Amino acid sequence: AEMSDDIRVDRYRGMVRIRTFEAAVLREYHADKTPAWDIGAGQIPGEMHLAAGQEPVAVGICEHLRRDDAITGPHRPHHLAIAHGIDINKMMAEIFGRTTGLCKGKGGHMHLFDPETHFSCSGIIAEGYPVACGQAMAFKREGSGRVSVAAAGDGAANQGAFHESLNLAALWNLPVVFVIEDNDWAISVPRAASTSVASNADRAAGYGIPGVRVEGNDVDAISEVARQAIERARDGQGPSLLEIHTVRLWGHFEGDAQAYRGAELETLDERDPIPAYAERLKAAGVLTDADVASIADEMSGEIEAAIEFAKSSPEPAGSDALDHVFA
Repeated sequence: AEMSDDIRVDRYRGMVRIRTFEAAVLREYHADKTPAWDIGAGQIPGEMHLAAGQEPVAVGICEHLRRDDAITGPHRPHHLAIAHGIDINKMMAEIFGRTTGLCKGKGGHMHLFDPETHFSCSGIIAEGYPVACGQAMAFKREGSGRVSVAAAGDGAANQGAFHESLNLAALWNLPVVFVIEDNDWAISVPRAASTSVASNADRAAGYGIPGVRVEGNDVDAISEVARQAIERARDGQGPSLLEIHTVRLWGHFEGDAQAYRGAELETLDERDPIPAYAERLKAAGVLTDADVASIADEMSGEIEAAIEFAKSSPEPAGSDALDHVFA
């Protein structure tokens, strides 16, 4: 598909926005932890899974979603949430565990929920796939043309929930797009050691639906494939499976020593999709060095303001522990 210069600049801006967010969270997460691996300590408690390197997936997919479409993410969710338009201040406050957060500070970074953008995520592997089927079933019944997207890592493709969801979505012709973010590692297990096929996209054939694998971590290529799958779902033609080969530049979680990656660690900077995309746009005359610097400054200002908002917000009171539960 033809791409205007404005579209490509917007994609670059979207990826920089996500990376700036993740880098700021990384800094704040480690700022006051002593020792550094004590996940229960500090102003951001709990584990932290950051998505540096996977920005093209989120930007390429979410640019084709409407605000009333739904998306479910995995335990590494920030890039998808940001690309789908979640409120940055509320999201940052939730990560800091503050009452102004999306879940009033009680969910944390792996359990973001936003009814305004229909975004949710979970620390349970592949949990979002059946949820997306339920959303898609509701959308189909209301005849609204809305679609749902379920994204998870390559390890999730070996869970029963993944296969059950693909089967049900195909059987009922649901408007859902399943996305596998293949960053080569299911925590510390390489795909070749855990998965019986070379590409999880091939598994789509077992359910009679289209399956496409996208190489290169290229936001333009991802966007085109996502456009086709989302339009197909919106037009009533049923589900698709997309497997996108991306890269996880940082550890599976913060504090991950990553010894299992070996020599790969030395080449990760070369695989960073953001400077690579910037160079491509500069070579095409779409961006200048001044534009790159200006975008970086703009995003830094926005994210630092969100951190200040979070830090200045109150923590939940112990007396609120039982509020907002079902029973």
